[in-house]
Amino acid sequence: MRMRTLLGATALGLALLQPAQFGAQAQTLRVMSGAPSSALQVPMNRAVVVESDIAFAELSIANPGIADISTLSDKSIYVLGKAPGRTTMTLLGADGRLISNVEVHVTPDIAEFKERLRQILPGEQIEVRTANDGIVMSGTVSSLTKLDSALDLANRYAPERVSNLMSVGGTQQVMLKVRFAEMQRSVSKSLSASLAINGTLGSSGRRSIAGEGGTWLDADNGIGNPVEVKDGTEGAIALGIGAGSLQFAVLLEALESKGMIRTLAEPNLTALSGQEAKFLAGGEYPIPVATGDGQIGIEYKPFGVEMNFTPVVVDGDMINLTINAAVSSIDNSVTLQTNGITVNAFKRRETSTTVEMRDGESFAIAGLLQDDFRNLNGQVPWLGDIPVLGALFRSSEYQRSQSELVIIVTPHLVTPTRGEALALPTDRVKVPTEREFFLFGNVTGGKAQKGAAGEVARQDFSGSYGYVME
Repeated sequence: MRMRTLLGATALGLALLQPAQFGAQAQTLRVMSGAPSSALQVPMNRAVVVESDIAFAELSIANPGIADISTLSDKSIYVLGKAPGRTTMTLLGADGRLISNVEVHVTPDIAEFKERLRQILPGEQIEVRTANDGIVMSGTVSSLTKLDSALDLANRYAPERVSNLMSVGGTQQVMLKVRFAEMQRSVSKSLSASLAINGTLGSSGRRSIAGEGGTWLDADNGIGNPVEVKDGTEGAIALGIGAGSLQFAVLLEALESKGMIRTLAEPNLTALSGQEAKFLAGGEYPIPVATGDGQIGIEYKPFGVEMNFTPVVVDGDMINLTINAAVSSIDNSVTLQTNGITVNAFKRRETSTTVEMRDGESFAIAGLLQDDFRNLNGQVPWLGDIPVLGALFRSSEYQRSQSELVIIVTPHLVTPTRGEALALPTDRVKVPTEREFFLFGNVTGGKAQKGAAGEVARQDFSGSYGYVME
């Protein structure tokens, strides 16, 4: 009896110390004889005391791995949760009669989890509940980063048993504005000269000496034949003189060309946070490819302005962007001919990157500054080295090309608006009536529309507009 009293006091002491260790008081369930008992909720690694209105002689637990039991007295039971799950505790009287079956439900300890959650994420509206042997989280958080932090903390208390019903508040739709701007400038200059002499030299017959300028002189037919000028020559001067049986001719050819190319594209695309969006404005170019049976098939290659991006709203107005952007066009200067089919090459400027910025901020995610220089000097050996007169036996060519490319991205957090507040590009153009077209020669109608569309329609293309790059 003394040993049983000592064991009961020890168990009672553990029951009193256990709640203090976890900062909560032990719960008590009262079992009434002849009345159905309610389920006993036991947090994992915590204790619950069960009291019976009559003394019991025998006590058993169906699954000791879920809960552990010990007697404090003949009417009190100490129940300790060990692992999440459900089991049954049975109480029998001295005559073997069943007193009660108590369902024991051991759940993860969410009291400590809630406390840690309030400390780490103060102010977040997160509700935590238990379901079977897991944790269910619901409510609204202010950012995706805080949602990930809450889930990571929950997995420490219930690994792989967390149900996420939380949503992220605030604006979660992102419009990405991409600007492709490219300037290309090329300068080419060339100057060539040719000197020819035709006549009878001794008994050898007619002879000719041609400079670097080309084969414009036909020695058999004489100098008076039409002059053959190089392709692309913008200026050519031919001079001929005679002295007895000798004839002299000089041909000067000059070329100077300048060119500039400007490319500007501004695609805009809107997507939900975490979802991929694609954009293509251009076309598809057919390319012949060999099939498995030896035939020629057609494969289409897209070209134009392409953009794929995936936005993720990280925290507040901080946006993470994964971007693939490209501008391509058909290059007619490079072709490939095979089996009677001519295929053109492509010019393509492409970038792929991941950046992070706030709403309205801009990043130059790609840039290229290229300067190509080519200088070529050709001459007739020895004769081209003669001072002054050597210029008649030389050809000089100078080429230089410069290009500058920049790609700038700007994300915006956006929300939907009413349809009548949006204006379309077609709103500024009104189809003319027959009277306006045939009588007055107007290609567009004269009456403006109402609302936002009318405001856009009243705009015109007079004055300076667009972009100026110097």
